[in-house]
Amino acid sequence: MPKVSYCSVFVDDQDRALHFYRDVLGFELKHDIPMGPHRWLTLTAPGDPDGTQLLLEPDEHPAVKPFKAALVEDGIPATAFGVDDVAAEVERLAGAGVTVVQAPSPAGPVTIAVVDDTCGNLIQLFS
Repeated sequence: MPKVSYCSVFVDDQDRALHFYRDVLGFELKHDIPMGPHRWLTLTAPGDPDGTQLLLEPDEHPAVKPFKAALVEDGIPATAFGVDDVAAEVERLAGAGVTVVQAPSPAGPVTIAVVDDTCGNLIQLFS
């Protein structure tokens, strides 16, 4: 049976992405392997080193940047992450200088919010 091993987020700057996803959101570095001008850069959820890896992938393919721009223009997140308490997490992130695009709001059985990852993406948080 297949399982999700990697989830890619296309980023315009791998160093800035590493800072945001590791130092601000709290993911843990799994791999940082040089690959020519870029890196194989993956992170995992805190305390889950064998879990699904988030791949911070360079957005250099010609189709990616227009796709990312269209998603942002339409307010569509590139991916979503579950958190224990979305309101508390958004408060923490806003205090760290993260741009909150959509404040926590109910969406059926969950509460969602959207933040800017500083690398060309919107990221949804939910609890």
